[in-house]
Amino acid sequence: MSLVRLNIKGISYSQTQNGAYALILNEENGDRKLPIVIGAFEAQSIAIALEKEIRPPRPLTHDLFKNFSDRFDIVIKQVIIHKLVDGVFYSSLICEREGTEEIIDARTSDAIALALRFQAPIFTYKNILDKAGIYLKVNPKKEDEENQDSILMDDLIAEEIESTAFGEDLTYKDMSLEELNNLLDEAVNNEDYELAAKIRDEISKR
Repeated sequence: MSLVRLNIKGISYSQTQNGAYALILNEENGDRKLPIVIGAFEAQSIAIALEKEIRPPRPLTHDLFKNFSDRFDIVIKQVIIHKLVDGVFYSSLICEREGTEEIIDARTSDAIALALRFQAPIFTYKNILDKAGIYLKVNPKKEDEENQDSILMDDLIAEEIESTAFGEDLTYKDMSLEELNNLLDEAVNNEDYELAAKIRDEISKR
């Protein structure tokens, strides 16, 4: 399967789901966008890495990982978003130490926060982009005129993302509260916190 390189376009805040953000990845040499739902902490960590001038007084978790890796000569060479299951993206860190390559499983939001700190490229497989990639219905001229240094997407793009990345999951709507709570426990036990957050939001709506 062929890999497609992705660049970070920006971060969109959900107007309907409190504390939820969508990280927007842009297909290199293409028009498709890949929105990925992330939490507030990860959004902050990614935003700080994008804003070169902002330096927290103490290292954040991802900064600590970078410092630790530097100390032991570990380099993240690239990040690959390799799987999409039930709206959840799965990623791998391709690491190298003393000529030996290792593959480490990671949440996509963490993987991208680290990719920024290591200046590592981000890739996904073409079939994932075909399945989850979207075309934003915005005026191309308007998009070109936007400040490229802006991290938060404007309202027009945010509305477009809202209907895709933050769309309601019909399968959850049909479940009882007991079923949702059981599913939530299972997601937490599997450390699938992005899925757990979606289920928690559905429970909160009830």
